[in-house]
Amino acid sequence: MAARSSHRSRHSMLSLFVALATVVAAARAQLSPTFYASSCPAALVTIKTAVRAAVLLDRRTGASLLRLHFHDCFVQGCDASVLLDDTGNFTGEKGAGPNAGSLRGFGVIDTIKALLEALCPRTVSCADILAVAARDSVVALGGPSWTVQLGRMDSTTASLSTANTDLPSPASSLSTLLAAFARKGLSSTDMVALSGAHTMGQAQCQNYRGRIYSDTDIDAGFAASLRAGCPAAGGGGANAPLDVSTPNAFDNAYYGNLVAQRGLLHSDQELFNGGSTDSLVRSYAASPSQFSSDFAAAMVRMGGIGVLTGSSGQVRRNCRRVN
Repeated sequence: MAARSSHRSRHSMLSLFVALATVVAAARAQLSPTFYASSCPAALVTIKTAVRAAVLLDRRTGASLLRLHFHDCFVQGCDASVLLDDTGNFTGEKGAGPNAGSLRGFGVIDTIKALLEALCPRTVSCADILAVAARDSVVALGGPSWTVQLGRMDSTTASLSTANTDLPSPASSLSTLLAAFARKGLSSTDMVALSGAHTMGQAQCQNYRGRIYSDTDIDAGFAASLRAGCPAAGGGGANAPLDVSTPNAFDNAYYGNLVAQRGLLHSDQELFNGGSTDSLVRSYAASPSQFSSDFAAAMVRMGGIGVLTGSSGQVRRNCRRVN
């Protein structure tokens, strides 16, 4: 009886995953890389120029814009909900635990939106701006390019509670990470590849304090170098680069760091800690081209999560508020 129940449970989980994948695939099918070819032909070059300028002024902006897209897609889908300010009708996602005080790049998106509204009013969605800006940020820092599917619409609401539950924590275990990505229709390969975004950007002391004082799977010299700027107790502390080797370049050094037990976050090192993803981490550490190819493919898949198309959403005139 228990065996039958277990079998039914596995079957229902498989059915759920297949249904989710079907929904995601159907939504992606409505997107097109040429969506703005006639309605706003200068859209892509406008976004690219603005992103390059922003990254030139502050290389950390590249990581910030990529992270905005990720934090958008994992909450309600890629619908620009992360950009909405709080209103009387709902509390936005900016104050959620994974976002508060750490999400950056909103001003760059505002600038891009203003430029596009001047060129092509009410045409280019904020969700598409986030997707293209993420790609252009990676390219600006030496990473791979990919064809961005376009045609996402913007949501008219946001979800603080979903941001607090669906975005993986820096303290996540490997099983938690795999489950969080699987719920979005992303594979273990997608998860490991997308984690490579941590080849750039920084983390706050509070997010790696536990790792440098409590974890045992960490290079002793690496931990000691970080403790000087991140006290064991209390607030404050310095930010540290997620990739200590090449913090301002998009490359595969992140994976070499993991093999050397120099991952900054607990969740980073979980990818290489005697588990099912060890071999893939070794592969990416050895092959920049494999990482680049898998990362680009995973970004396309992530960009199709829960998208709104047609009359399901709107094109916001201001990315911070509903029309």
